[in-house]
Amino acid sequence: MSRLPSLYISHGSPMTALEPGLVGPRLAELAAGMQRPRAIVMASAHWLARAPQVSGTAMPETIHDFGGFPDALYQLQYPAPGAPELAQEVAERLQSAGLTSSIDPNRGLDHGAWVPLRYLYPQADIPVLQVSIQPMLGPAHQFAMGRALASLREQGVLLIGSGSITHNLHEWRNYPQGKEAPYVRPFIEWVEQKLGDNDVSALFDYRQQAPFATQAHPTDEHLLPLYFAMGAAGSDVLGATRIDAGIDMGFLAMDIYRFDGAR
Repeated sequence: MSRLPSLYISHGSPMTALEPGLVGPRLAELAAGMQRPRAIVMASAHWLARAPQVSGTAMPETIHDFGGFPDALYQLQYPAPGAPELAQEVAERLQSAGLTSSIDPNRGLDHGAWVPLRYLYPQADIPVLQVSIQPMLGPAHQFAMGRALASLREQGVLLIGSGSITHNLHEWRNYPQGKEAPYVRPFIEWVEQKLGDNDVSALFDYRQQAPFATQAHPTDEHLLPLYFAMGAAGSDVLGATRIDAGIDMGFLAMDIYRFDGAR
């Protein structure tokens, strides 16, 4: 089995599950161009904890962790199996890397996981587990988590960080259809340049170095899964490929990144 890439996916609004926009076809194309994984490990912006936790249930529920959306959204299910044995291995690998971890026996799949997975693997027949992120510990910690799990890619495990390249929900009503927030493209371009240059130190310091960082991310949690995916590249050469999936609602950049590491 050849080594899988690691991925960073911008999952957008929960409505992406009903309105795929550009990201739905891009994810389907991405899956079609990769070998089928035996399991998936996802770090989602919607599971936050003080220390790494790993979901260990054999039958994860579909969590509808949002409110105020159409009833049809709450009827959607993503009944993928869990991976309890892999969860134990993931927890052990994190422990071995000095990252205190535990297993949550009940955690299901939040919308940061199941919404993009509906387009990547719509049959919901690949085992999935999640790992939590720690927003108070910053980018380097998330990178270390990904690096601790990187060799799983050689065993047919797909490692995914799920967030959003820009994510400022204060802009919800500020940009009507056809209008774009002025900070989005400069931030997209900066991230793409730094990833292409393998400039990990600049990316760790994005709050100080990136243009419009506080507008693009008032809080860190939707960018932190990017660092998990970067670490999971398993090499100082990230091998980053950007996949443009548009800008949703004028302020949610839907970029996808594929990391192949050193080839």
